[in-house]
Amino acid sequence: MNPDRQTATGLADLALGTRPQGRTALSARWIVAHADGRHRLLRDGEIVIEGSDVLYVGPRFPGEVARRIELGDMLVSPGFVDLDALSDLDTTLLTVDYGPGWATGRVWPRSYVDRGPYEMYSPDELAFQKRYAFGQLLRNGITTALPIASLFYREWAETVAEFDAAAMAAGELGLRVWLGPAYRAGGMVCEAPGVLEPVFDEARGLKGLDEAIAFAKRISGKHEGLVQAMLAPDRVETCTLPLLQRTMAASAEMGLPVRLHMAQGKMERRTVQRLHGTTAPQWLARHGLLHDRLIAPHAVEAEPEDLDLYARHGVTIAHCPLVYARGGELLRSFRRCRDLGIRIGMGTDTAPPDMVLNMAVALMMGRLAEGDEQGLSTSEVFDAATIGGADALGRSDLGRLQAGSKADVAIFDLGDGGFAPTVDPVQSLVFGATGRVTRAVFVDGRLSMREGEVAGFDMRAARSQAQRQFEGLVAKYPERTWGHPAVKDMFPPTYPLADEE
Repeated sequence: MNPDRQTATGLADLALGTRPQGRTALSARWIVAHADGRHRLLRDGEIVIEGSDVLYVGPRFPGEVARRIELGDMLVSPGFVDLDALSDLDTTLLTVDYGPGWATGRVWPRSYVDRGPYEMYSPDELAFQKRYAFGQLLRNGITTALPIASLFYREWAETVAEFDAAAMAAGELGLRVWLGPAYRAGGMVCEAPGVLEPVFDEARGLKGLDEAIAFAKRISGKHEGLVQAMLAPDRVETCTLPLLQRTMAASAEMGLPVRLHMAQGKMERRTVQRLHGTTAPQWLARHGLLHDRLIAPHAVEAEPEDLDLYARHGVTIAHCPLVYARGGELLRSFRRCRDLGIRIGMGTDTAPPDMVLNMAVALMMGRLAEGDEQGLSTSEVFDAATIGGADALGRSDLGRLQAGSKADVAIFDLGDGGFAPTVDPVQSLVFGATGRVTRAVFVDGRLSMREGEVAGFDMRAARSQAQRQFEGLVAKYPERTWGHPAVKDMFPPTYPLADEE
């Protein structure tokens, strides 16, 4: 173990899952501090945590502290804000290399609809997945998350029961979350190879909204404020106008953020054009449904007029570059959106939930979109992963480290991470492109993760359980795929298996 790594063991004296008693000073080679409305790099500085808040950021603190932990060659940063955080086992991995969605279980075939869709996971399995996903977020320096899960394997939508379990998991593990069960009024059905038709059950969607509103009223502020509420209608092509109108009215009345996926894919673009004669953002604008509480992943299919509408109405784009870059798609472009004045936050939306890797992909794809490195700066993607997400939630006390902010802190190891030589610590982190150098995370002043260990949850044992559950789900894919092909034909290995040749 190198000397710099040894200095981090001062954290070992703190009880995982609890707030330190008294003032705790963290001294490090680098701190991303915040002053005068922007991040600033502080060399050989100190941050003092008292209770759930940051008391001080600057040179060595002149006051009394209960303990001082010398972290050495570390980067102390505000925790990342993930506006589209995976909260199940990642089915998007099954879209890479494996053909169109209708042929790989991503769109229900008519035969499956007629027999009756059903839940492919038990309530206990769904509860476990939230806990496992939340642990993975903490291990990657993410301190605030808006969970997202697939509805393809659900009977219809998410349930209040599983989000009660999610709230409990967030409180026990120590993750700040905005929660709301996803609801929808429709979905796509595969009637023949490549023939996709929307079907709707508006009453079911409105019932889901009523349940989500009741959940929001009950859950907001729980677990010492770690758990807040949001409204999460599913993808825009699965929503009817009355459902969205009532959603936005409830958002305005209760002051809740709304996350609605739109301008995110070609299937959506074709479906919304067919149903409403325009793009999704223009359809919402026509009915006065765009506003500054709206978070809209992913904007890769947004047209110039759509982006103008986002800018005019204060909509935030949740930028999730990794999951799209895997399929050769990108936001066009981060630079243009920023120049228009559009707010941009970041999301991970896949496994691993590695925000550092997503920042690296955002930086590269943003520069490719503009054709030169002036297309995007490192500071802009880092701002999006911190300040941008916090501002989308209306929380100026998140996403930055300054006196009075919440003590949501991520600590990255630059000494043991192979970052040599280091010109700039933030550049080194992003160019190194891995959240695996996250050594510790505080959320609301509580030590939630240290050296890969999460408070009250065995991540190593959980990985085996997660793999078993995922394999069980994949085995059921033929039931909800057109023509019911065998799993081995749907998802062939990269190379032939030697024992099957």
